[in-house]
Amino acid sequence: MKAYLVSDNHDSLVGMRLAGIEGTLVHTPEETHDAVREALKIRDLAILAITEKAAEMAEDAVKQLRERGELPLVVEIPDRFGTKRGPDFLTKYVQEAIGVKM
Repeated sequence: MKAYLVSDNHDSLVGMRLAGIEGTLVHTPEETHDAVREALKIRDLAILAITEKAAEMAEDAVKQLRERGELPLVVEIPDRFGTKRGPDFLTKYVQEAIGVKM
């Protein structure tokens, strides 16, 4: 099984390549959508990592991938400047996903 990164910044891409994960650098919403489409063509793709800013540029595509509940697992990662999410983002995510208040 393979992992792939769609990144809006060069540093994240280089770091993941050092870990053996290939990826694509994107700067526009069109490039991001194209990169996600191309990544989905990869045989045995298990994890699609995408930086938070890139995920914002392709919000609808990321949401569709998560909702279908199949591989690849979509993981939003922060860039070198840190996450833009609040401290309770995981709690909110679980509440939205399963409807249970924690």
